Amino acid sequence: MEAKKDILLDVNEVPKPFQWFSLSIQHLFAMFGSTVLVPFFVGLSPGVALVSSGLGTLSYLLITKGQIPAYLGSSFAFITPILIVKGGGGPGEAMIGCFFAGLLYGIIALIIKKAGIRWLMSLLPPVVVGPVIIVIGLSLAGTAVNMAMYEDPYAETLVYSTTHIMIALLTLGVTIFCNMFLKGFLGLIPILLGIFAGYAASAAAGLIDFTPIKEASWIELPPFIFPFVDYTPTISGGVLAIMLPVAIVTLSEHIGHQMILSNVVGRNFLEKPGLHRSIMGDGAGIMIGSLIGGPPLTSYGENIGVLTITKAYSVYIIGGAAAAAIIFGFVGKVSAVIHSIPHAVMGGISILLFGIIASSGLRMLVENKVDFAEKRNLIIVSVILVIGIGGAYVQLNNDIQLSGMALAAIIGIALNLILPNREKSE
Repeated sequence: MEAKKDILLDVNEVPKPFQWFSLSIQHLFAMFGSTVLVPFFVGLSPGVALVSSGLGTLSYLLITKGQIPAYLGSSFAFITPILIVKGGGGPGEAMIGCFFAGLLYGIIALIIKKAGIRWLMSLLPPVVVGPVIIVIGLSLAGTAVNMAMYEDPYAETLVYSTTHIMIALLTLGVTIFCNMFLKGFLGLIPILLGIFAGYAASAAAGLIDFTPIKEASWIELPPFIFPFVDYTPTISGGVLAIMLPVAIVTLSEHIGHQMILSNVVGRNFLEKPGLHRSIMGDGAGIMIGSLIGGPPLTSYGENIGVLTITKAYSVYIIGGAAAAAIIFGFVGKVSAVIHSIPHAVMGGISILLFGIIASSGLRMLVENKVDFAEKRNLIIVSVILVIGIGGAYVQLNNDIQLSGMALAAIIGIALNLILPNREKSE
């Protein structure tokens, strides 16, 4: 790769204090909206998620030898698996599942170091990964719409609210406008700007109770969830069957981000420090987060966008953002404000976010020119979509159930390996 000549700061350059602070805060804002959304959806603490994000990013920088300027935030791909596991066995069991997802990353990283990457790309071609990503997005569509339309989307009897749907549509409209028409850094934080607009409208409509915010302390210990303290870790085949297939699919997202980062910075990160190190860094971040009650992590496209605009690639700036995220996690009023955001606001944001996840799977199919005139491709995509979105499941025994996107991913991988004309298709 050709080195970039118009850079502000190279990967290992130490910025000046004001530069360091301002550029790190930009990265913090870029990741903030999405990172706190995931714990909001799955019933985990936003404060813990921020601490987890910061610790995970710092461990990533350490494992990659300070050579890859990537920020790790909460992964949307794990929302449904966490909800399923948490609903059946509580948050502790969900954290164990997340831990083993991170461990799987580590195992795959070791295999890649020894055997290269070809086997993984053969196992997870675009014709498999694309529709699974579509399933991840569309399986959450009902959640987004319910949050936008009803007074309480989790009540037994749903009550339609014109006020809520209008606030959701306002939030969605502002987010779309900011994403389409704002330039520079503001164009990278449309989610945050949309939340601000929806929050202001909700306050005007009297939907927000500010009492918990006033009562919250400035400095407050987040509600961490520790193994052997808050729960007794147990390994469940059912939990692993739900979590691990999703982790395999998100690896393709990781590889894509590494390729984009390499192009932006002008270095081949897949070769140096190596894809195995970046995958190991992601896995370590997930495991660290799971040990304190945080959601799984992934590298963030929003922060890659900040790198592209600022041309400041210093890992010290990324480390500064991670440190700031950890500090924010201990600010009680920040968590209280996040908890006070009405469901309608999050619903409006989610309509776009979950749709973008699904669209990115479609984009993968288009960009890789998957030929639907080839029968095997049509069969693989069709089966994955219907099984994943339709809610099919296979009950293997009393403890293990393969369902939704996990079952869809496994069947998709199997069909890709079994059906004829594979070489012609690829």
